[in-house]
Amino acid sequence: MKLTNKTIVVTGVSSGIGAETARTLRAHGASVIGMDRNAPNLSLDQFIQADLSHPDAIDAAVQSLPASLDGLCNIAGVPGTADPQLVAQVNYLGVRHLCAALLPRIRAGGSIVNVASILGAQWPQRLALHKTLAAIDGFAQAQAWLDQHPVPQDSCYQYFKEALIVWSYQQAQPWFLQTSVRMNCVAPGPVFTPILGDFVSMLGQARVEADAHRMKRPAYADEVAAAIAFLCADESRWINGINLPVDGGLASTYI
Repeated sequence: MKLTNKTIVVTGVSSGIGAETARTLRAHGASVIGMDRNAPNLSLDQFIQADLSHPDAIDAAVQSLPASLDGLCNIAGVPGTADPQLVAQVNYLGVRHLCAALLPRIRAGGSIVNVASILGAQWPQRLALHKTLAAIDGFAQAQAWLDQHPVPQDSCYQYFKEALIVWSYQQAQPWFLQTSVRMNCVAPGPVFTPILGDFVSMLGQARVEADAHRMKRPAYADEVAAAIAFLCADESRWINGINLPVDGGLASTYI
């Protein structure tokens, strides 16, 4: 993968997929600037501690970044066992806000990669809602709409991963035409990370057992990281506006 001399921001860098993505990018020659609420335990070229659930904190973190970048990997996220408002803020609203804030700094030919989920695959069932939300500019304005259209706890993770996929689909081509910066999603299935247990609790034992025969095993974080890194590399320069499943074939078993 051609990543030499690229400077890429990775959120959620302190654990799981974020940490493995940082390692993979650096192994292929990129400089990595990590962003996370928690301090990392790995080598980075720069680290910015930030709470990505608040627009003011995101804006402050952006001020610490270089004027020119080559990519952004939005990997930070919270599980569906968290408060639904926090899930909305970190997994969706904050991602949108950070993308828009950094877009002017990303060089032509750069890349944005958003980590969605296999659980977002049912976005067509709520497409009208997701398109309405996607059309609302601004963190506060979108938060106000969500306050009027609350999402239940038991479906909030799925809902906002669906919303992220739809927003990314809709926004990718206009941004690419205007700036030559690509945006894609990666949709992992279950992954061996510190929050895997939260997903088991969120889905319930019955769903976990029903899916067990559909897959060989959960992914390792580095297997997902490789796909993210590829979408940042020059080799993927004509890939834009996709949602790439990285799930060992799990999604295909529902066809």
